[in-house]
Amino acid sequence: MNRNIISDLIQWKNKDNRKPLILDGARQVGKTWALKEFGRTEFQNTVYINCDQNEKIREIFSGPFDIPSIISKLEIYSRQKIEKKSTLIIFDEIQEIPQVLTSLKYFCEDGREYYVAAAGSLLGLSLHAGTGFPVGKVDLLHLYPMSFSEFVLAVRGENLCEYLLNEPLENLASFHTEFKELLRQYYFTGGMPEAVLAFSEKRSVEEIRTIQKAILYSYEKDISKHADAKDIQRIHLVWNSIPQQLAKENRRFIYGAIKHGARSKDFETAIQWLIEAGLVHKISRIKKACLPLKFYEDFDSFKLFILDCGLLGAIVETPPENILIGDNIFEEYKGAFTEQFVLEQLLNLKNTSCWYFSADNSKQELDFLLQNGNRIIPVEVKAEENLRAKSLRQFSLDNSIRGIRFSMSQYRKQDWMTNVPLYAVERVLELNK
Repeated sequence: MNRNIISDLIQWKNKDNRKPLILDGARQVGKTWALKEFGRTEFQNTVYINCDQNEKIREIFSGPFDIPSIISKLEIYSRQKIEKKSTLIIFDEIQEIPQVLTSLKYFCEDGREYYVAAAGSLLGLSLHAGTGFPVGKVDLLHLYPMSFSEFVLAVRGENLCEYLLNEPLENLASFHTEFKELLRQYYFTGGMPEAVLAFSEKRSVEEIRTIQKAILYSYEKDISKHADAKDIQRIHLVWNSIPQQLAKENRRFIYGAIKHGARSKDFETAIQWLIEAGLVHKISRIKKACLPLKFYEDFDSFKLFILDCGLLGAIVETPPENILIGDNIFEEYKGAFTEQFVLEQLLNLKNTSCWYFSADNSKQELDFLLQNGNRIIPVEVKAEENLRAKSLRQFSLDNSIRGIRFSMSQYRKQDWMTNVPLYAVERVLELNK
């Protein structure tokens, strides 16, 4: 498999003002593999340190943060010579030893000539746990589950992936049926690398679902292990309510759907925990389409999405045949899987922030509203061939902005809108330029 994050890691390596790197992301999205592959292909050698239950590393970092002394001890521990220009030092599961996390500040100040990269889960929680998170002293990258194009590359190879990403959009119709089938497969498998690998090896759907269930179980264990005891039950309640929230016609998060009488003040901490753990994505409402969109964010209205569509299917126990056979999956659950899929692809776009739009005094609502630089991109998602888009049309006319509609229909342009097939979501930034 190949991951787009490798090119970002290479850019980090070549930066003049490079700082130690933290690769953040939810558990099992492929952080360890990405860093090891980066080390294998870009360095003469790699020193890999796993901090999980590693008392020797805890001892090494228990004293003063003297970089030459730490490097010397790491060489003894790893039995490898650490060269400033040719060795990548990887600290994995760094959240397990807070002193290693803190040491990145000193690597930045006194040892920036070393290539140091760290990976960990739940690192967002470290900002609030008094662990000495090295704010301002590290470069940050975030890894999401595999995108649809990465999935196509893994299961069908480079040629079809290159065609998907680089061929003129109007020419994609030649492979419309094939891409639609791959889209069904992605809805079922999702982008968790272990599940994608199993699918590429043609293992059974039962094995893939077992992998997904095991990942979900590990997330539930993380909640019990790392959350405050007073918050655990509420975190589980929020997590378990999200599929029902997404299956509503209006996917705006409703506290009352968690349990009768639930109030925001009782569950705000639980929601924030899930966000910082990387398990859910919060998409807030924008009240006015003016730059910068952040100025017009409504913090009280938002949608919550699971991090991966394959895991969503496993949570609700959707029968595999309902996803892999026919077009029902694009329409069932009021298009919840499709909006989930689109959001995942949008999050992978660089320099792009994502909200949804809802007008105060009308029923006008857009599934997503993007800001890319000085551009606003209105997006509507259609799970089926019924392509009425009244809200998108009105928004586009009111704001003189061409709209983008993602649907199962093929690419075409109209006066006020461009229709893009769902399998080409990743190319949205090419439009409206």
